Amino acid sequence: MTPAAWHLFPERDALAEALSGAVAGVLGHAVARRGTALLAVSGGTTPGLFFDALSRRDIDWPRVTVTLVDERFVDDTSPRSNAALARARLLRNDAAQASFRGLYRAGETVDIAAAKADSALAPLPWPLDAAILGMGMDGHTASFFPDSTNLDTLLSPDRPERVMPVHAASAGEPRLTLPLARLVEAGFLAVHIEGAEKRRALEAALEDGRLPIAIAINAAPSPVPIYWAP
Repeated sequence: MTPAAWHLFPERDALAEALSGAVAGVLGHAVARRGTALLAVSGGTTPGLFFDALSRRDIDWPRVTVTLVDERFVDDTSPRSNAALARARLLRNDAAQASFRGLYRAGETVDIAAAKADSALAPLPWPLDAAILGMGMDGHTASFFPDSTNLDTLLSPDRPERVMPVHAASAGEPRLTLPLARLVEAGFLAVHIEGAEKRRALEAALEDGRLPIAIAINAAPSPVPIYWAP
């Protein structure tokens, strides 16, 4: 079991500045070390301020590729698209120079789309240099929902895939996600949550150890920083 490391902030703007600074440092070191950097970000309502702050950071953005931790099986025109959120809030200002590789691909089924996305993302400079996770109140992270029919496969440490399909009734629609094996390879893996309810939910999940967010944190090879603000 890998312990988590809490980073607590009095307000969300301060969290966004601190997390964006940490990620900028990781990406800068990656570019200096190997000439490129690979970042995976999450969607939802939480990361907007973090995206805003990161978009203004002085990074060699033309050498950075941004992808997603997970995505709904919807195209970029949907208001539920994580790719649309990333383009609107992150891929602007200085970060407009970054490359973006989303997960959604057109297909009759999410399984076909996942296979297409897996092939399309294969040439990226793996492993991830940084990955930022969120968490739902049900304890899911990425698209590792507790009721996913293939949850054990998604959480397996030995999967070779880069993108996998997700079928979970609680998700509302099929999803695409990076499997846990790709996330825990990241040089910097962090969790970003906000609000008292999510803090209590995460603390309970870590104590219990069985929900996907706890499994992901405990599978990481080094302590995972948790960035939280009220």
